[in-house]
Amino acid sequence: MKQYLDLCQRIVNEGVWVENERTGKRCLTVINAGLTYDVANNQFPLITTRKSYWKAAIAEFLGYIRGYDNAADFRKLGTKTWDANANENQAWLNNPHRKGTDDMGRVYGVQGRSWRKPNGEHLDQLRKIVNNLSKGIDDRGEILTFYNPGEFDLGCLRPCMHTHTFSLLGDTLYLTSYQRSCDVPLGLNFNQIQVFTFLALMAQITGKKAGQAFHHIVNAHIYEDQLALMRDVQLKREPFPSPQLEINPDIKSLEDLETWVTMDDFKVTGYQCHEPIKYPFSV
Repeated sequence: MKQYLDLCQRIVNEGVWVENERTGKRCLTVINAGLTYDVANNQFPLITTRKSYWKAAIAEFLGYIRGYDNAADFRKLGTKTWDANANENQAWLNNPHRKGTDDMGRVYGVQGRSWRKPNGEHLDQLRKIVNNLSKGIDDRGEILTFYNPGEFDLGCLRPCMHTHTFSLLGDTLYLTSYQRSCDVPLGLNFNQIQVFTFLALMAQITGKKAGQAFHHIVNAHIYEDQLALMRDVQLKREPFPSPQLEINPDIKSLEDLETWVTMDDFKVTGYQCHEPIKYPFSV
C-alpha cells in the first residue's frame, strides 16, 4: 500500500502536465514507476485508502485468459469494464472492422490466445507458457504479450498493461508485467490486483510456488479532473493493513480457468478500507 501512495505523491509533487489527445484532457505525468507484490506471503495489493472493487479486476483478467472479444462476455463474468470502449469510443464506432454492439475487436486476450501468424494460423501464447512451466521449463521466453501493432486498427483500444514475463527459479515462479500507460487513481489498483492474481493462478495451475510479481509502468498519470480528489482526499487518509486473497484450490488447470471458474472461486479476507472516492473516468 505504501508504494502505491508513494507513487501518487510523486506524481503530485513531481509530475509534468501533458495534453492527452485521445481524451482532450491534461494529465499530471511521471515516467517510469516500479511496484513489487509479495504473492508468496499473500499480501494482496488492494487499496485501503478508498473502497476498491476487486472482483471486476479479476473478472476482467479471467476474460483475457479465455480470449474474449465481446463486452457481453465480460459482463457475464461480472465486469462492465469494456462497455464504454466497445460502445462509446467514437473512433471504434466509425471503424469498419467493428462487428456490432459490444464487439471489442482483436484486443488483449484475443492476442494472448489467438495471435495471427503470417500463414493464417494462430498461436496460443498462454498455452505454450502453461505447458512449459508445468514441466519445469523456463526458456527465458515465457512471455505473454497483447501488444500487436499490426492489428491495432482491428481493436477498440491498444493494450495498456501489455506484456507478462514468467520466470522460474527452482520451483518458485515469478512474474514481471509491463504497462505503457496507467491512469493511477482508477486503473492502477485494477492492474495491481490483476498482476498479483495472474501470478497466483499460474503458480497454482502449474504446480509451482508463487514468488514476487514485479510491475513496471512507463507513463503514470493523474488526469486534471482527478487531481483534487487524490491530493486533498485520498492522500490524507491513513492506510489499513493488506488483506489476503483466497483462491479455490480445486482450480488446477488452464482448462478449469477456461470453463467453470467464476468469481465465487475467489474471496478476499481481512479487508478494511476508507469510504469510496468516485474518480472521473476518461474514455
